[in-house]
Amino acid sequence: MSFNYFIPSRILFGKGQLSELHNQSLPGKKALIVTSAGTSVKKYGYLGRLEEELKKANVEFILFDKILPNPIKPHVMEGAKLARESGCDFIIGLGGGSSIDSAKSIAVMASNEGDYWDYVGGGSGKGMPVAVDPLPVVAITTTAGTGTEADPWTVITNDETNEKIGFGYDKTFPVLSIVDPDLMMTVPAHLTAYQGFDALFHSTEGYINVVANEMSDMYALKSIELLGKYLSKAVNDGSDEEAREKVALANTLAGMVESTSGCTSEHSLEHAMSAFHPDLPHGAGLIMVSREYYTFFAKSGACSQRMIDMAVALGKKDAKEPMDFVIALLELQKACGMDNLKMSEYGIEKSEMEALAKNARHTMGGLFACDPVKLSDKDVVEIYNKSYK
Repeated sequence: MSFNYFIPSRILFGKGQLSELHNQSLPGKKALIVTSAGTSVKKYGYLGRLEEELKKANVEFILFDKILPNPIKPHVMEGAKLARESGCDFIIGLGGGSSIDSAKSIAVMASNEGDYWDYVGGGSGKGMPVAVDPLPVVAITTTAGTGTEADPWTVITNDETNEKIGFGYDKTFPVLSIVDPDLMMTVPAHLTAYQGFDALFHSTEGYINVVANEMSDMYALKSIELLGKYLSKAVNDGSDEEAREKVALANTLAGMVESTSGCTSEHSLEHAMSAFHPDLPHGAGLIMVSREYYTFFAKSGACSQRMIDMAVALGKKDAKEPMDFVIALLELQKACGMDNLKMSEYGIEKSEMEALAKNARHTMGGLFACDPVKLSDKDVVEIYNKSYK
């Protein structure tokens, strides 16, 4: 038995926790609030509530609200420049994974010279060490999807090269995270599903990952169990407070899985899809390839007991075969109305599959080394082709 455990983020979890922000020891007196280009955080009053909390804490703030659902490098650079020129002490990410991921990347570039891609390790990134510590990050999540409030990872797309790559290290963990299920009550059903399946796959990938360990297994199985029981309830009745709370917990646990184990190549496959087609929601892309992806591993025999464990956790208590996990997964997708997503509806064409496979390996090749059995380029193309609708 062997594992490394380091999750330094202070997490405030539960209903009403946003109202406790002003009572916390915040890492400075001037903040850059990073949030999406959409309207939901303003429409539902979350931004206003955050601003009131900062006023109570005597913290000045500036708003940067340009972040896209698949965030891009130019906005990282623009936000970092604003933070520097405004003399901000720390960064607040308010919103879903895209806003919080962007906050982490902006925090890096607010302290360091050059281009963000200088520090990214995959694809055309230079993989340079981060010379100066990033600004501290406070994460306030309004969705239950990426678990970024409990991990150091940030995913940004280089829109010039169609590279969507993850980055992060010990210093990009948030110093403080607020997970308040009240802020998730307004998420539409389809986005609740996309986000919930992203959390699920963080946990399933972390469980079959070759670096899985006692700690990550504990978090992964609990997260899978909660999503199996509550995700469809949250999707089908967004006002179900218990379901929202349990899905939020599952998501934070999935972030802890990301911090103690990690993703496998399923995320590499999806990153390629949404790098070329940025209108594709990340969670939707993962759902699209998931049946064939997990079927490949079920049939490989490389992680049979772990597939059975995940099937049991997902609710199939009589599971005896690896394919029982795939069956349970498809049942959950159907219960959430996610059983007929089509790549073609997002402009993906059958002729792209080899290019997508090449991009997946080029940009996020490191995750292929985490798979329980080797996936060849031919295997990846076959998974894409079998997933295509």
